[in-house]
Amino acid sequence: MNTKPVYLIDDDAAVRDALALLMLSHGYTVRAFESGETFLAAIQADSEGVAVLDVRMPGLSGLDVFDRLREQDSELIVIFLSGHGDIPMAVQAVKQGAFDFLEKPCSEQALLNKIDDALEVALGRQASRGNQHEAEKRLATLSPREREVMERVLAGKLNKQIADELNIAIRTVEVHRANVFAKMGVRSALDLAQLLAAR
Repeated sequence: MNTKPVYLIDDDAAVRDALALLMLSHGYTVRAFESGETFLAAIQADSEGVAVLDVRMPGLSGLDVFDRLREQDSELIVIFLSGHGDIPMAVQAVKQGAFDFLEKPCSEQALLNKIDDALEVALGRQASRGNQHEAEKRLATLSPREREVMERVLAGKLNKQIADELNIAIRTVEVHRANVFAKMGVRSALDLAQLLAAR
């Protein structure tokens, strides 16, 4: 079962209903909207999932809605669906961060495949944010001295160099270094650097 919602925005009621039924029949959680305005009014800035956006609609176009989402740094992944799309429009939308652009009529399977791919990306982003949060929590457990040692370890300095810089014994550096690795849940300076680079 797909837990993240798929938002369907299309002003054509027949198309909207048909696509919503298709998605529901394949286990998606679907919220359908008849306009960009009603969609934007209903979602939160931190909403996650996939938005399937018709390009040409009265009022705000799909591209206008996409621009608003980008201004809000929205986590929603956007797939454009249009009967009037042209190649330059598609290229521009993808360059600006849209996940994909499908022209109507597209096969049901092609649309479902794109939604699945987009949901995978959404889940990946969520996992990445979870890892970042976990790294921040672990960093907060380090003492000021452990942080000083960690910074020098990340700079590639040897224990003796760190001891000289901080005016402490090499054995003390070794203890702090071991504590940093234990608290951060890593086994090496390389693991530590990779963990912190993902923040």
